[in-house]
Amino acid sequence: MDLRACPMGTWEAADALPHPRLRPGVLAYRGFRLALDHPRLRLEAPISAATLLLAFEEHPITLIRSDRPERRLRRTSLLSGLRTCATRAEHAGRLYGMEVNLAPWMAFALFDADQHDLAAEPVDPLQLPGGRIAALTDALAETPCWRRRFGLLDAALASWAATGPRPAPQVVRAWALLNRSGGTLPIPRLADDVGWGVRQLEHRFQQQIGQCPKAAARVLRMQRARRQLALGRPSGAVAAACGFYDQAHLCREFKAMTGLTATAFIGGRSPARHGGPPVDRLPGETTSLVLAG
Repeated sequence: MDLRACPMGTWEAADALPHPRLRPGVLAYRGFRLALDHPRLRLEAPISAATLLLAFEEHPITLIRSDRPERRLRRTSLLSGLRTCATRAEHAGRLYGMEVNLAPWMAFALFDADQHDLAAEPVDPLQLPGGRIAALTDALAETPCWRRRFGLLDAALASWAATGPRPAPQVVRAWALLNRSGGTLPIPRLADDVGWGVRQLEHRFQQQIGQCPKAAARVLRMQRARRQLALGRPSGAVAAACGFYDQAHLCREFKAMTGLTATAFIGGRSPARHGGPPVDRLPGETTSLVLAG
C-alpha cells in the first residue's frame, strides 16, 4: 500500500493493488479523502477501465461529458463503463471514499450489468438490485484504516466474481490481445485469433466490454499516446508508434476524445500547475488533468 497525505491535513490518498486472485480483472484500488476549501474541476480522459466509486459521505460530483455538454449528471457514488469521450467532473472540494478500476469484462462479471449501458451513462451503484454494494460501502466507511478496507474489497469482489455471470473466454482473451497491441491489432485478425466471426465479437464486446472492438481499440491507442506524449516524446514519433495514420490524425483524435489539444492537455499537467493529491487514476497511465482547484 502507498499512502500519501498533505502535512496540513487537507487530503490523503492510499493506493493498493488487489489480491493476485482478482487480477487481471481488478486493476487498482484507491482510497481518498479531500477537505479542500475550494471547488475542484478535473478532466477525465477515456481509459481502458470501468470505474466503481464508493462515497462515504454525501458530497456530490457533477459530471459533464464532452459529447453532451448540455447534460449534467450529479452522482455521489457511481459505476461507469468504457467510454470514448472525456468527462469533466466538478465537486465542492470535499470527497471521502474509495475507487476501484476494473477491466470492463470484470465489471460485467461482478455487477451482471450490460457494459454498453454503463458506457452510455454512469449509474448509482447503491441502487443496483440486491443491496450488496450499499452494504459494502457502509462496511468500508465504518472500517478505521485503509489497509483493512482494501482487505474488505478483496474479499467482497472475490465472492461476487465467484457467483456472478462468467464473461466469455473469447472476450477476455480478445481484450487482453487488444490491450497488448495498444489497440493496433486489426479487428478481423482479433476475431480470428479467438475463433469468432467479426459480428459475433462485436456483439459480445458491446455487452461485456461496453464498446465495439473498433471503438475500444480507439481508447487503447489514445491511452498509449497520452502516456508517450507525457514522457516528452515527439508527436510525430508517437503517432507512428501508436497506430495513427500521421501526426494530424493523432491531433484530431486527441481533440475529439479529450476536448483539448495534446499541447494543452500535456502542458496543463505540469507539476507547477497543480499540487495536492494524485491526479492519474491508473498506475503508469496519463488519465486526468486538474482544470481548477
